[in-house]
Amino acid sequence: MKLRGMTWDHPRGYDPVVAASRVYADTTGVEISWNKRSLQAFADAPIQELAQDYDFIVLDHPHVGQIAESGALLPLDRDIDAAASIGGSSESYVWQDQVWAYAIDAACQMAAYRPDLKPPLPKTWEAFLAPDAKAFRPLTPLLPVDAFDMFMTLVAGRGEENMPRNHETFVSDENGLYALTIIRRLYELGPSEQADMNPIAVLEAMSTTDEFACSPCLFGYVNYARPNFRDHQIAYFDLPLCAGHSQPRGILGGAGIGVSSKTKHPEEAKAFAKWITSAPVQSGIYLENNGQPANRHTWIDQSKNPDVSGFFKGGFHTMNNAWTRPREVWFLEFVDDICAAFPDFFRKNIPVETFLKQLNIMFQHNVKKDI
Repeated sequence: MKLRGMTWDHPRGYDPVVAASRVYADTTGVEISWNKRSLQAFADAPIQELAQDYDFIVLDHPHVGQIAESGALLPLDRDIDAAASIGGSSESYVWQDQVWAYAIDAACQMAAYRPDLKPPLPKTWEAFLAPDAKAFRPLTPLLPVDAFDMFMTLVAGRGEENMPRNHETFVSDENGLYALTIIRRLYELGPSEQADMNPIAVLEAMSTTDEFACSPCLFGYVNYARPNFRDHQIAYFDLPLCAGHSQPRGILGGAGIGVSSKTKHPEEAKAFAKWITSAPVQSGIYLENNGQPANRHTWIDQSKNPDVSGFFKGGFHTMNNAWTRPREVWFLEFVDDICAAFPDFFRKNIPVETFLKQLNIMFQHNVKKDI
């Protein structure tokens, strides 16, 4: 039997599923081939189109509302231990009391630094507003989607986790202005190219040059913490806190594996999805091949492994307190609108008050279409 899967184009997304599939074929006779799409397509490509051609789709959780509405994927069995995942990863794929994917990969926004450069590490976001903030030598991924995720992380870090606030405003004025002020300051502290950089681009720059010592908010990648993955190892630390608050609330990322509703072999496909997200596989062949497991026990065990403890130990607290963004159907179009507007916020220096009003107008336009 031969099945097909679609994942995303990075060693973390591709290598572990390919390696695991080879082991699975040897033990079951079920062969699985994998294709990959860009990170941007991973976020944007309609799941229902991919489901026409593939038995498996590796996806991120903001799509689950759309998936439930479209019927692109099959509901999966609920006899897995959700508590075995970290940071709410498993729960993020549950929608309308159905499981639409199993958590295969866990990530959230955390902070990164170069241990060999011994930079000061910011404990609060307010540290970046200080006159000596350049001492952190920061580089921040401010590609529009990452800038918007950081906006939500900062608002949630101030205790406002119920987004949207109501049908008129996505967030409160106080917290929205706070978040935009911090983001604008980080843009000013680094090169203008940050507005075109995603986390991978930032981690590449940090691990191959000595120009930057710290990135205060990006989606973590375990690969860069491994010896010899790049010229210099990256280590991670918990997100800075908002003054007066005690918990970092990084936006949950990661990936899940879903089964197409068009597959001709649903039971065999479900069996593989369950197998690859099990603890022995996540802690074994998946981890050993550039994987970033979603299994909580793997994170705890690997925090003692010197080769990767810079990731699994350094970012554990932030990952364990990760925050799940909205997953309703309107949210994806809202994100598209915000992403189209964010470059001007930086490059045209739009006042934070003006941009927050624009954000709420875009929010009202999208949410009211789905009421």
